[in-house]
Amino acid sequence: MAGTDPILVTGAAGQLGAVGRTVTGFLLDRGLPVRAMVRSEDERAEALRTAGAEVVVGDLLEPADVLRVVRGCKRVYFGMSVSAGYLEATVTMATVARAVGVEALVNMSQMTVSEMSLENVTPSPQQRHHWLGEQVLAWSDLPVVTIRPTVFLEGFFLPLTAVSVRDRNRIELPFGKGKTSPVATADVARVVAAILADPAPHLGKTFELTGPRAQDLDGIAREYSEALHREIKYADIALEEWERSLKKANLPEHLARHLLTMAKLNRAGRYDRLTDTVEKMTGRPAIGVKEFVAQSAKEFGGRRA
Repeated sequence: MAGTDPILVTGAAGQLGAVGRTVTGFLLDRGLPVRAMVRSEDERAEALRTAGAEVVVGDLLEPADVLRVVRGCKRVYFGMSVSAGYLEATVTMATVARAVGVEALVNMSQMTVSEMSLENVTPSPQQRHHWLGEQVLAWSDLPVVTIRPTVFLEGFFLPLTAVSVRDRNRIELPFGKGKTSPVATADVARVVAAILADPAPHLGKTFELTGPRAQDLDGIAREYSEALHREIKYADIALEEWERSLKKANLPEHLARHLLTMAKLNRAGRYDRLTDTVEKMTGRPAIGVKEFVAQSAKEFGGRRA
């Protein structure tokens, strides 16, 4: 596999802490050439150029764009935010990757897929799309590495608990006594970067990623408390109340259904999973809740002296 060919990273202009953007940084740190796919020219695209990436603009739902962007790349990271077009984008990428002879495609899926089948799917359209997307990639006979992280600290816990922790010192979620082991974006990105740097030993494998411990929300609240030096409590709100709050936030229906399904599955204990894959793949333990909250203390209302 030629080391001089650029590695394509989709979603490279995501928000700070997004997987694609973080993967791009880790690959550049390794001295590897990166082609960063973005949706538009803006300050994030310019920042990627300044960091050393080759920036290309394109739409994952446009086959001609994907063909233009993938050509010349032997290694590809494919990831996309929660979107109603996710499955179409996956099929488009698989079709193009086959046509140009991609030698390694790292696909960002999610851990719930491991429990899904034709007779057992979830109400989340996004989770169904991830499961179907994995089937498409299997049929394609492409050399795929599948990444299945659990719930993200940055993508779920930060946006959905920051306000209540800041204003009321409470984590307000409908998780009941369900246990979860959220994972940090940086840890997922380190695993992806390690695979893209040397994909051959990992082709055809699936890696499930979690944080360092599985615990209920009372345990997570204690980690918030230790990180922020003030008492944070867990308030187990009703699913119906949380659904109303999602509607008030005017979220896209696709995203709202996905978040509500995640809450129901957490409540049912379906996120009570634990792996040591992050440490095995990167040589460093996964970031825990306490460390993450301490790093993001400002968003949670700051730390007491």
